[in-house]
Amino acid sequence: MKHIYSKENKALLSELVRTDFKLRYQGSVLGYAWSLLRPLFMFLILYLVFAVLFKVGKTIPNYPIYLLLGIVLWTFFQEMTQQSLGAIVGRGDLIRKIMIPRWLIIVSVSIGALINLGLNLVVVMIFVAISGMDLLRTSVWLPLYIIEIYVFAVGVSLILSALFVKYRDISYIWEVLLQAGFYATPILYPMSLISNINIQKIIFLNPLAQAIQGARNVFVTSSSTTIGNVWLNKFAFLIPLFIIFIFIAGGAIYFKKESKYFAENL
Repeated sequence: MKHIYSKENKALLSELVRTDFKLRYQGSVLGYAWSLLRPLFMFLILYLVFAVLFKVGKTIPNYPIYLLLGIVLWTFFQEMTQQSLGAIVGRGDLIRKIMIPRWLIIVSVSIGALINLGLNLVVVMIFVAISGMDLLRTSVWLPLYIIEIYVFAVGVSLILSALFVKYRDISYIWEVLLQAGFYATPILYPMSLISNINIQKIIFLNPLAQAIQGARNVFVTSSSTTIGNVWLNKFAFLIPLFIIFIFIAGGAIYFKKESKYFAENL
């Protein structure tokens, strides 16, 4: 295998990213605008239902930004894993014809998701400017939580994409798990709504819950509950980080093992 930073791999990666973007919204009237409109529509619906109708989040400072940031970060993880799931199968013809590093396909999907995340964060900043919210000094730490979600998503994507080559039912299972994960992660509701401290501790074992709440804490409001507050230990964040390490290491090993048989199983 050629070196990860070789010119050939860089050129191929660039072409894969461009092709993915062209195909993703091919035939759509609004095209790339959907990458911005989807999370915005989702935010609008959830805000009207939960904030306006059920008064959820009324005690949280800057709740609209709080909710929007959570939706944007969740959408990033969801998009990256869903697009990666069928990426190898979708590139079956290319894999059978050309001997390319299989991991490049997953990386190209992840870069596409990162570009969409960047555009959505611009929308978040526009909302911040309109609302008059004062940015916290700790906002500089936001990229660390984005990196955390990205690494976790890469690990999950490697596993899903390799499994999907042999088991097509994985797409339906993952769709259900994502739906359950959305409500199990404190995106819509504040952690204060959960009175049982043990349930809070379990929720924070989810790397997405820890990362999203941490991002809100440094970017939106310092009163946002974090894993350290719940576990009463400033090093508690190492638990979800260890889980992420397991996923990225296990995903890399499993993907490398299965990639040898991708061409014959497609």
